[in-house]
Amino acid sequence: MADYYGLIGVGNSASQDEIKKAFRKQAMKYHPDKNPGDKEAEAKFKEIGKAYEVLSDPQKRQMYDQYGEAAFQGGGGQGGGFEDVFRGFGGGGQGGGFEDLFESFFGGRSQSPREARGADIQTEVSFHLKDVLTKQTADVKIRRQEPCDTCKGTGSQSKKAPITCGTCRGQGRVQVSQGFFAMTQPCPKCHGAGKMVADPCHTCKGESTVVKTVPVSAVVPAGVDDGMKLRVSGEGHAAPFNGLKGDLYLYISIRNDSRFMRDGDTLYSKLPISYTRAVLGGEIELDTLDSKKKIKLPEGVQPGQRIKLDGEGMPNVRNGRRGNIIFEAHIEVPKKVNSKAKELLKEYAKEMKE
Repeated sequence: MADYYGLIGVGNSASQDEIKKAFRKQAMKYHPDKNPGDKEAEAKFKEIGKAYEVLSDPQKRQMYDQYGEAAFQGGGGQGGGFEDVFRGFGGGGQGGGFEDLFESFFGGRSQSPREARGADIQTEVSFHLKDVLTKQTADVKIRRQEPCDTCKGTGSQSKKAPITCGTCRGQGRVQVSQGFFAMTQPCPKCHGAGKMVADPCHTCKGESTVVKTVPVSAVVPAGVDDGMKLRVSGEGHAAPFNGLKGDLYLYISIRNDSRFMRDGDTLYSKLPISYTRAVLGGEIELDTLDSKKKIKLPEGVQPGQRIKLDGEGMPNVRNGRRGNIIFEAHIEVPKKVNSKAKELLKEYAKEMKE
């Protein structure tokens, strides 16, 4: 029985993201465009694709985990068949090729015209930890495809609607045979657009879109954490011929505060306390991210003891409620003391029978 997890190079507890990344690596290694004429690599590529088709679908993956490869024999739930995994990968270097593999699986410019949607855009925005105690506005400038102003997104000088390409019948891609593989590549007639114009616009050359740099503002909720991403709907690339725009994804980067370590909504910090303060207790002032708070320490604070400051941590990104700050006591013992302090300490030791 084929080991689908082994073919992709992950364990059976791998997340969907880990499976996708591992598949991408393996597919890059064995893709026919990278190994021309290598039948073994071609066969391996096919096996990897079959494994990914199953493991990338949660329902099929569950069936495979329970019953193995037998769950898909005799037409048992393979859906559109193995060829669908490779549909849209592109053919051997004829305008599509190896790059299209990743554009089909992971997004990119080779979106099917039938989807009539522009590609997504990714960019990074950075904030200091203190900034995201409240919601912020991210102002970015992005380069993206925009409908041509001259032809109003029609691609035509006369602004007439484009006609369907007769070669690919509007699909934007044509199928070619490569050995026993059925591969696809962008249509050579319409160059993947699925549509054609009789009188191309002189500004966009009939493409219907042009590249522009545009400002975009987006609200970033309070409490976002490093590595989170925020989707801004409709702020990606414009699709050809006035189709739907893609989305903009803002990847959040948080600059840390050296005083605190963050874990979700909770902040952790060290609290230096003098020996006498640890013994006697009393009022002290604590730093938070945005203010100072006075608290009363109990008597006899121990090294490593945790002191909680409620509601002064990070806001929860979903409900806005703030977490806590946990301070860990570090008792500071002086390296040198004067003679009077020594006498007092000796008296203390006698009193404590040390």
